[in-house]
Amino acid sequence: MDFVANEGKNVIIEANGKRYARHAISTHFVQVGESYIDLMTKYVLPHYQPGDIVSSSEKVLALCQGRVVTEDEVKPGFWATFLSRFVHQTEAGPGMGLPIKMQFAINVCGLPRVLWAAVCAAFDKLRGIHGTFYKMLGEEVRGLDGFYGRDIPYYEHMGVRVPSEPDKVCDEVFEKTGIVLMVVDANDLDQELLGKSAQLKDWTREELLALIQDNPAGQDLELTPFILIRELREGEEPPVRTASGEETSEA
Repeated sequence: MDFVANEGKNVIIEANGKRYARHAISTHFVQVGESYIDLMTKYVLPHYQPGDIVSSSEKVLALCQGRVVTEDEVKPGFWATFLSRFVHQTEAGPGMGLPIKMQFAINVCGLPRVLWAAVCAAFDKLRGIHGTFYKMLGEEVRGLDGFYGRDIPYYEHMGVRVPSEPDKVCDEVFEKTGIVLMVVDANDLDQELLGKSAQLKDWTREELLALIQDNPAGQDLELTPFILIRELREGEEPPVRTASGEETSEA
C-alpha cells in the first residue's frame, strides 16, 4: 500500500518515541444520514491491518447520525448579535463570531451561562489567556461546525454538531469491522479527542493526539475524513506518493 498525505502535510510523524506512517483516505462527499459502518467498510477496511489506528473526523460521524441544525432552527436575537462582535477570530474560521453560532450556544447553554462565560473570557483575555469561553460552555458549543461557506459551500446554511456517544460509535465500528478507531475534532490550530475504541484504553489522550498533531486530514475540501495510522518498524520506509499519484520519499 502506498501512503498518501494531503498537500502541505507529511506521511511520517515521530510521536511517543516511535515513527508512524499516516495515510489520508479519500471518500465521496458524505451526506446527512449515510452509514458510518458502510463508509468504514468501503473506504478504510481495504487498507486496514491489525495494529493500525484510524482517526476519524467528528464531522463525518455527526453527519451520519443526522446531528445537524439549520438556519431555520436558529434565529439570532439581540444578545447573540451583540456578543458575537467581541469574539476573537482565528485562522480556523469565525466560530462564535457568527451571530447564528452564538445563538446556538445560547439555545444549548442558556443566556445566563453564556453571559458569565463571556465575562470570564473577557477578563482572561486581559491576562493573555484564550479559549475560556469555549472551555466553560463545553464541547457541544466548541465543536459546532458549519454556517460558513467559504471553504465548503454545502455548510453555509447548516451547522454540524458533535457526534452523539462517540465512544460507543468507536466500539460499534470495531465490533462490525474490526477497525480500531478514535474520533477527533481537529483543525490546524488545535485537536481534541472525543472518543476512542475500548482497544485504546491504555493510550492517553496526549499519546493519541500526538499521532495527528499536524492535522493530517486538513480543514478545507480535502475529502479525507479518515486517517490510517501505522507504526513503523525500525528503519522501515513505507512507499509514499503524492495526492497526484507521483512517487516520493520522506526523510
